[in-house]
Amino acid sequence: MEFLDPPFMQRALLAAVLVGVIAPSVGVYLVQRRQALMGDGIGHIAMTGVGLGFLLSTSPVWMATAVAVAGSVVMELIRWYGRTRGDIALAMLFYGGMAGGVLLINLSDTGSNANLTSYLFGSLATVSTEDITAICLLAAFVLLVTLGLRRQLFAVSQDEEFARVTGLPVRALNLLVAVTAAVTVTVAMRVVGLLLVSALMVVPVAAAQQISRSFRLTFVLSVVIGTAVTLAGTVTSYYQDVPPGATIVLLAIVVFVALTLLATPLARRRARRSEEASGECTLEAGADSPVEDELRV
Repeated sequence: MEFLDPPFMQRALLAAVLVGVIAPSVGVYLVQRRQALMGDGIGHIAMTGVGLGFLLSTSPVWMATAVAVAGSVVMELIRWYGRTRGDIALAMLFYGGMAGGVLLINLSDTGSNANLTSYLFGSLATVSTEDITAICLLAAFVLLVTLGLRRQLFAVSQDEEFARVTGLPVRALNLLVAVTAAVTVTVAMRVVGLLLVSALMVVPVAAAQQISRSFRLTFVLSVVIGTAVTLAGTVTSYYQDVPPGATIVLLAIVVFVALTLLATPLARRRARRSEEASGECTLEAGADSPVEDELRV
């Protein structure tokens, strides 16, 4: 347990646990909405916030949060009103966010390519006490939304028209999901990096879906998987001196492949049992039917 001795590892492990919990908590709604790549787009936009943080000598995490939230709102507005040109507008928003971040970091006096790499791919040694404070506060907000409004968010993610008929504020809830995803991206960027955060929001959910048939179980399993791979990846990166973000994502993919291989024979077995049960029901119904007996005679 020597990896617990360095203060930077204590901060990194705390950040990893929080990221492992909240990333799948938001990702499960994005997957239901078929917006699995939304986190990737927000990550590009958040780079401008990181660059502004260095340029203005303020916290890059808080500045990235503000820019990412604004960008997520613009993304939702484009989704509502963009129609045929919406994909082009989103592409320019994503690429502009990344380019703006690179430019602003290099214009600042304190920024450098090393700083840029740590935010793009994550870095254990650079997680500061100030970062931990910001991560804890932002993670609390994400959990409050994803757990406190889980029924409403599930209804909107599953069927917007049905949710609108039942009287739910669909547009407000969609905006809330987008803002929560933006906050999650900025929380996770210190651990897995802006370029890989979308994978941590999606892959644990996809892995959980391989063996789960209900939304609630998928939610719980994805959080368990996310927490496990972030902790394992953080510890592995400490001992093997490998990038934490890449390690965490690859471990998540390994879990997905393993659960997929496990789920395939189970699904076949369930299908076989279902066919046998339906066949027996058909035979029993045929034997008990007096009309069919008379027709045979």
